[in-house]
Amino acid sequence: MLVLNVDYSNLDYDNLALLIGVKSRYIPMIVESFLKETDSILETLEKSIQSGDYDKIRSNAHAIKGSAGNIKFNEIYEMAREIEQEAAQQNSEFDYKLYFDAIKSAIRTISI
Repeated sequence: MLVLNVDYSNLDYDNLALLIGVKSRYIPMIVESFLKETDSILETLEKSIQSGDYDKIRSNAHAIKGSAGNIKFNEIYEMAREIEQEAAQQNSEFDYKLYFDAIKSAIRTISI
C-alpha cells in the first residue's frame, strides 16, 4: 500500500545530494526547478482529471513521475506512477483525485 501522507519539510540536502550525485549546494536550485516545473503540470493534471481525459492524465502523471524520480522524491514518484498506470488502463474506478491531492499536498511540504 502506498503512503499518501508524505512530508518533505525536513529535506536533508546532503543526503539528497549524495543520492542524486551532485554537490549539496545545488539542491536548492534543483528543488526550486522541480517546484516550478510541477506547478504547471499539476494544474494541467487537475483539469485532465476533472474532464476524464485519460491520455492527458497519463502523460502529466508521467512527467511528474520522471521529475520526482530524478530527485529521489520516491513517494511522489510512486503516486504519480500509480496514476499513470491506471490512466493507461482507462480505469474509471480509480480515485485519481485522491492521489492528485496527495501529490499536491506532498509537494506543498517542500521548501527551499
